[in-house]
Amino acid sequence: MSRLVIKFGGTSVGSADAIRRAATLTHDLRTAGHQVVVVASAMSGVTDQLLGAAYAAAAGRASQVHDTVAILRTRHLDACQSLLARADYVTRAAIEQRLGDLARLCDALAVLGEASPRALDAVASLGERMSVVLLAAAIHECGTPAVAIDAADIVRTDGVHQAAAPDMDETRRLARAALGPLCEGGTVPVVTGFIGARADGAVTTLGRGGSDYSAAIVGAAIDADEVWIYTDVDGVLTADPRVVAEARTLDVLSFREMSELAYFGAKVLHPKTILPALERGIPLRIKNTFNPGHPGTLVVAQGTDAGVLKGVTAIEKQSLVTIEGRGMLGVPGIAARAFGAVARTGTSVPMISQASSEQSICFVAPQSAVGRVIEALEHEFDRELARQDIERIWALGEVVVVTVVGSAIQKVPGVAGRVFGAIGDAGVNIIAIAMGSSECSISLVVASADAAPALRHVHRLLEA
Repeated sequence: MSRLVIKFGGTSVGSADAIRRAATLTHDLRTAGHQVVVVASAMSGVTDQLLGAAYAAAAGRASQVHDTVAILRTRHLDACQSLLARADYVTRAAIEQRLGDLARLCDALAVLGEASPRALDAVASLGERMSVVLLAAAIHECGTPAVAIDAADIVRTDGVHQAAAPDMDETRRLARAALGPLCEGGTVPVVTGFIGARADGAVTTLGRGGSDYSAAIVGAAIDADEVWIYTDVDGVLTADPRVVAEARTLDVLSFREMSELAYFGAKVLHPKTILPALERGIPLRIKNTFNPGHPGTLVVAQGTDAGVLKGVTAIEKQSLVTIEGRGMLGVPGIAARAFGAVARTGTSVPMISQASSEQSICFVAPQSAVGRVIEALEHEFDRELARQDIERIWALGEVVVVTVVGSAIQKVPGVAGRVFGAIGDAGVNIIAIAMGSSECSISLVVASADAAPALRHVHRLLEA
């Protein structure tokens, strides 16, 4: 008998039909003899509605809050009525309680006139707290005992609201005590994804898309045999099918390959999901709720060398920031100061490239953040700019980071040359290049208009 943690995302619990399908999948796994722990997201779109209501309350727009509460009540209670053969007053009461919590929190935000990160976490958590009640009731309706579990009781985190990190030792203790007896007794725990709590009980969230992360945290905490991430695609694709018609599902990936693909834009898995599973050696499997017979993509510690290149992905709406000047040559600390200044703006840098002559440093930053990044750098290097040791700090419009991933890159000579050749065949100019020391990925910066042909031509190498 294996112990599985299975996660259902927003589209997988987005309607009564979807919830019924997820409940049936869970029941079938339990009937087959598996111990099952479910982690569930909010119904699709609900978190955005909740946060919209919080900001509306803080801005004094009471009518918008009222309308949102009414919309959420209708959606969740209609699903409840559709899912359950007879009136379930306990389930309805649990949903009404959470909607009452939303109204009270919004009243408080209206009085304060602002929405703090702590308050936003409290509001955002309510979507998962309603969806797990519905899913647990639906699983029970299938004939398998199930109970809703609030992750605030078992996932202990630090105090960084909206991007909390788990305390795995304490989470392991709490999760085993709460979930172990249920699993062994044949009951399916249905755990809220996305949320946790500080030591003092204040609710935290793990960041948007954090239900994947929750599943890996819970899986690591209870030593699951596998963690299955159910989504609305058949697994991890070799490329975005909207751009590359020939994109196909990958059978197996290594943790390192999956991490690179997730970080560089493949949205099928939250980037942080990899770490808890990797640390405990627990395989991940990405599956399709709406095509459950498909085996999906298995993510394991050691992948397969079949196919040197596994996937090509892209991060869009980026800018390339460059710091350049002959006075930088041989001067220690320039890079440290530059990225310290960028860090103080709260901006993430997905790619860095530096000329060997040390006369320029360039890096990629989100286009939405480039204004404050340039301002911070000009402030940091105001004396060097005045002396013209640094001649200018500037940004190149909208660019795209195209990344090709494959752990066997380091073992096969000439891969980089083939990638650059494919880009050349597409008639695309490469603006900047970065290749990590692990040689698991090669990243190229290209103009936004060149991204699609670059992706298509590089993808042909995956098929070779």
